Amino acid sequence: MASLEERIKRLEDRAEIQDLVAGYFRASDDDDFDVLATCFTHDARFEASGFDDASGPAAIVGLIRAARSGMGQTVHTPNYVHISFTGPDSADGTACAHLELGLGAETYFGAVRYLDKYVREDGVWRIAVRAMKVVHIGPWSEAGQSLTSELNVRWPGAEPARSDFPRL
Repeated sequence: MASLEERIKRLEDRAEIQDLVAGYFRASDDDDFDVLATCFTHDARFEASGFDDASGPAAIVGLIRAARSGMGQTVHTPNYVHISFTGPDSADGTACAHLELGLGAETYFGAVRYLDKYVREDGVWRIAVRAMKVVHIGPWSEAGQSLTSELNVRWPGAEPARSDFPRL
């Protein structure tokens, strides 16, 4: 059995990772790109369904900045972060969140899962890999059918697509 100190350290690590995820969402909503860059390791990778991938904090922030340039106000609400430690300085995680996005003249509503890898770099937990997978997304006016439609990923200007987690 782990010592009391080891168990406390694991709880502190878990809290730091949860704070990292919450800080990422807050920085995204606030367009705080300087803080957003600090969320990632020096060699981080970011993948998102329907978007180009990016590597390294500068490229990741550039990708997010470009995506957000067409957005109005946004609200990213983390529901939970499930964390599995893979070593003393590494962990896998699934961060589940709901999104409200101002896109053009409409508000979009959706849910995503971020499949993450976290690494302690320079004594701080950071995101090493983030893969954003879409559960559903679409105009608020279609939210009533967003979990019952086979093609429930409806980004503006794109053809409707299947969820990365289809149930139909």
